[in-house]
Amino acid sequence: MITVNGDWFALETANTGYYLGVRGGLVENLHYGARVRVENSVPLREKTDIGYGSDVVYRAESAPLSLEHLCLELSPLQKGDYRAQSLSLVMPGGARTADFSFVCARRLEGSVPPEGMPAARGGAETLALDFSTPEGVAVTLFYTVYPDCDVITRRLCIKNGADAPVTLEKALSYQLDLPGCDYVLSTFPGAWARERHEACVPLTSGAHVFGSTTGASSAFCNPFFMLCAPDATEFNGDAYGFNLVYSGSHMGCVEVSPWGKTRVAAGIQPEGFAWTLAPGERFETPEAVLTFSRAGKNGMSANLHAFVQEHIVRGKWAKKDRPVLLNNWEATYFDFNERKLLSLAKDAAKLGAELFVLDDGWFGARDNDAKGLGDYTVNRKKLPGGLAGLAEKVHALGLLFGLWFEPEMVNADSGLFRAHPDWIVQTPGNVPATGRNQYVLDLCRAEVQDYIIANVNATLASAPIDYVKWDMNRHISDNYSPALAEQGRFSHGYILGLYRVLQSIVEQNPDVLFEGCSSGGNRFDLGILCYMPQIWTSDDTDAYERQLIQAGTSYGYPPSVMGCHVSASPNHQTARTSPIESRFNVAAFGLLGYELDLGRLTPAEQKAVAAQIAYYKAHRRLFQYGRFLRLCPPFGKNKCEWMMLAPDGSEAVVGEYLHLLRPNAEKPPLRLAGLAQDALYELEVRPQVVDVRTFGSLINQILPVKVNAGGHLMHAVADRYMMPCETERYAAYGDLLMYAGIRQKQAFTGTGYNENVRLMPDFSSRVYYLRRVDAALRTNGEEGAL
Repeated sequence: MITVNGDWFALETANTGYYLGVRGGLVENLHYGARVRVENSVPLREKTDIGYGSDVVYRAESAPLSLEHLCLELSPLQKGDYRAQSLSLVMPGGARTADFSFVCARRLEGSVPPEGMPAARGGAETLALDFSTPEGVAVTLFYTVYPDCDVITRRLCIKNGADAPVTLEKALSYQLDLPGCDYVLSTFPGAWARERHEACVPLTSGAHVFGSTTGASSAFCNPFFMLCAPDATEFNGDAYGFNLVYSGSHMGCVEVSPWGKTRVAAGIQPEGFAWTLAPGERFETPEAVLTFSRAGKNGMSANLHAFVQEHIVRGKWAKKDRPVLLNNWEATYFDFNERKLLSLAKDAAKLGAELFVLDDGWFGARDNDAKGLGDYTVNRKKLPGGLAGLAEKVHALGLLFGLWFEPEMVNADSGLFRAHPDWIVQTPGNVPATGRNQYVLDLCRAEVQDYIIANVNATLASAPIDYVKWDMNRHISDNYSPALAEQGRFSHGYILGLYRVLQSIVEQNPDVLFEGCSSGGNRFDLGILCYMPQIWTSDDTDAYERQLIQAGTSYGYPPSVMGCHVSASPNHQTARTSPIESRFNVAAFGLLGYELDLGRLTPAEQKAVAAQIAYYKAHRRLFQYGRFLRLCPPFGKNKCEWMMLAPDGSEAVVGEYLHLLRPNAEKPPLRLAGLAQDALYELEVRPQVVDVRTFGSLINQILPVKVNAGGHLMHAVADRYMMPCETERYAAYGDLLMYAGIRQKQAFTGTGYNENVRLMPDFSSRVYYLRRVDAALRTNGEEGAL
């Protein structure tokens, strides 16, 4: 909780502590990390009795004081702190010097969200620290404590109490100074179809700056990043995590000073930003999220996963089981009619799916991505009964019905553009750029926001729609809005407009399950998750690439918000071939869906899919809301291992994934984590099947007759029959499973095959189910195979 003790303050969660001390007009960070017992603040305070060499002395009333040597929560501007700072502004008269001085501390109940922006809910207490300049420019730092998940959120508010305008040129959400610099920085950059791969760099002297200028939180660099001790692993060592509750362009900066201190700062992207405050006006920054764990990267992730599930995701679908869906996009693209859609839906229902989603192409003249966007009038040639007619028929199959939108965009070849060509984002005197044949609607304009709100709400009211996929398929360019007198407001103003739109639509449709999407994972952030409880993780559904994408995403976000689909092979994004079982085994560690024509699968593949869906439903709560552990992340390795552990430790699922087969390679034991040492568990591999064509001509070594491995007979058999994989089942105590591990059955090496050999070619995988059992129920009386 929060303690105000004279000239120092303590913000404490279950395992972490953030300690602050007042030093004259300054507030310094005494410690942020593991929770400690503080009798008094003297041992934690920086000692500054004698100035260093060429130091600029800020104030010398009691001792020569240089700002460079202090860990500061807010720095006076142009007063001798030469590190990157959270604020930059132009004061009345044109000066950029701002001597912020501490005024007072206030304790507030609960969370204190910023106006007009999403924020976490359910905080225990908030500490507000007030500062002011001699001119009357006031800054308040807000710290909200979430004890249950070891998270502290931060933001700041600037109010112009001067008698003339003040212009903000940079307004980050926080700065945090740490007393050392021995850390490894991990960011999560990428691009379309390869989002959020972990990139690590040891800190060196100077600044590491990263972020987005695209108008969105961006696939180029996610707002989440972390700092870890050099020896930190997934399970041990110090790990800090940082994120923003924000969906727009952002910047993060980690700077090592010449004296070995580390400053961390993040917030709204300052490039192109300018926001003038008239006397009496204020500006609030997005909320930032900070966490710390001594239990390594998995411990840090566990904090953030709990925070997202408890304090970010909200509404009817928070903590609710999510349905298994079929999306028609990669099955049909734009080429569909009602008959074809209902055929897909019938196949989905037959195999156990629960939700059918109609993707792009249902409206206007939308037969390709060059026209129709913005005209959300149903195409009656494709859907003669309209959305209501299709939805009712889908519901009659026992399925929920979902619909795709892209409300922020418009094609030039559309009725909306012809009626309102001035509504797009464009700079006067310049030809606007396009992306995916579309323009961005100007959400800085209230009339555009109102149009989208009315249009989407009317569509959702026209039919029984249970789910919405909200897409946004391009970056923003030509940043300008005639609605703004100050164009430096554009990027942030667009996001404020988006938040107004989302808030209104979600409030109007509380029962609808919304999924955010932006060319896949181009806007995967905590801001979107405050309105939409899940996000499409990536347009790339390749099973191998998804291991990298989902693992990178998992450092800051739980699987319960990741949309994950099984798609066709060869994959439409990579042309890579992978087994249908592996495609499921990856997608199962998230919100499962299918995005292919199920009717074109062979009878054997359809049987496998039905078994997959049944297995997922049987363990759905575990897959969606278990504690996610990266046993072995895929970055730089030839394998990947994940685990989802029930909150009470009673059961778990484990995913094991091979990338490229190394012939005759040594196989280390499979070691698990998070189990009770003295508890007995049963572990069993998920029943899987393999296409008999995988063996090629080797099939003749085990058949009594010779066949043509590429012939019609072989294909006819393979279409109707898939060979069962090995079975494995063990009983063992938690300490054995964690510290020794199990040695699985021998892998196929080309010298023989039987039911006790694991066939694990390239991109193959296994899933295991683990449950805690009473030792008295063991069937064989000893640890081992059952």
